[in-house]
Amino acid sequence: MPQIQSFRGLRYDLGQVGSLSDVVAPPYDVIDAEYRDVLYKRHPANVIRLILNRDEPGDDDQTNRYSRAARLLKNWRLDGVLAREPSPAVYVYHQNFEFEGQQINRRGFMARLRLERFGEGCVYPHEETHSAAKQDRLKLLNACRANLSQIFGLYRDPENTSQELLELAIQNTLPLEATDDLDVVHRIWPVTDLTTIGQLIGSLQDRSLFIADGHHRYETACDYRDQLAQAGQLDSQHPCNFVLAMFVSMSDPGMIVLPTHRLFRGLPPVSSQQLATALENYFKVEILGSGTQLANSVWQKIEQKQDQGTLGFYTREDDKWVLAEIQTTGQQKMAEISANRSEHWQQLGVSLLHHLVMDLLLGYKDLPQPMYVHNTSEVQNGLEQGDATGRDATGQSGSGSHFELACLLMPATLEHVQDISLGHERMPAKSTYFYPKLLSGLVINPLT
Repeated sequence: MPQIQSFRGLRYDLGQVGSLSDVVAPPYDVIDAEYRDVLYKRHPANVIRLILNRDEPGDDDQTNRYSRAARLLKNWRLDGVLAREPSPAVYVYHQNFEFEGQQINRRGFMARLRLERFGEGCVYPHEETHSAAKQDRLKLLNACRANLSQIFGLYRDPENTSQELLELAIQNTLPLEATDDLDVVHRIWPVTDLTTIGQLIGSLQDRSLFIADGHHRYETACDYRDQLAQAGQLDSQHPCNFVLAMFVSMSDPGMIVLPTHRLFRGLPPVSSQQLATALENYFKVEILGSGTQLANSVWQKIEQKQDQGTLGFYTREDDKWVLAEIQTTGQQKMAEISANRSEHWQQLGVSLLHHLVMDLLLGYKDLPQPMYVHNTSEVQNGLEQGDATGRDATGQSGSGSHFELACLLMPATLEHVQDISLGHERMPAKSTYFYPKLLSGLVINPLT
């Protein structure tokens, strides 16, 4: 693993803000305008004002949401709303949540991670990034000069040796605690003991790190570092050589990857029979029952198969569900049209869906971005309530529109993440959803 480092983080002074739950927020990229307003109203020092400040009338190049975030961060530090850790620390971070009727605890720790470009060391991405998101985050980083949110990294540790070192260090120690709006309980413990930190660093040598979430912020941190280096403002120990990261063992019992189902807009109506005909040479196809309420039972069939090549489709045209299981002919066709990709990549359910089914067999290219959801109740609600964006069947602004097609598919596994990353490939967008999301505002990494 690249070098990790303890640091003196910025944390909220609870004597000033009251409850930590009132000032934290999910990652910026899962917050819509409505929820941002909720967080704005929750507390005047909520971290939302830093990570996703609102546009205001009269904004220009000098005064805008980035400059406002920077000013707030400076003022909160001056006023003691945010206080610097007295000693360098790593931060043990637990997330306790309910999943399928069971209480689960995901464990990890936050520290600084030395930056290295993807492909130049042992930090690996697993998904594609988009330039617009990186430009946005770079503007914020230039303004605030701090990592306001952590990236999420995974590492192989079959015995969870590194985490257990930290668990011993926090025994009989009370955590700082926050509960989010999904009832996930987040707990952190600063660990400043030099011996423990040294043992942790030693235990992580020769391990690779796989970025689970935060690709845009990681690449932006590299860009910011290079920007300072070009200006001659950087030495090897400057904080900008590092980025705030959360580290979780791939063997931790709390590691869960949820599926990312698709609801498609902007395509012509297609019936179950038309879909079956298009797929029948490459998939074993079964037309199931009718009604959006069957989403969960179709998903149960897919889960029982535990096969990336099993896809479940809903066709609005005739209100039917279709189960499709990849056959040898389909695997051969996928290999033919994706000859420049590895076998691991070709076998992903999301690769089969977008490249074999949507692009080739149905001929639906350049569609508007689908709606991404993670459980079958969201699928059913989306199909029944329609497209909240108000787009019509051509993807243009409209009202009363519906999703013409939905697809249920298995999530990529942690093994897929590792194998594809080590092969220097990236998965299609939204191949994974690591639940629960990490909170912003638990600790901030200052870069000055």
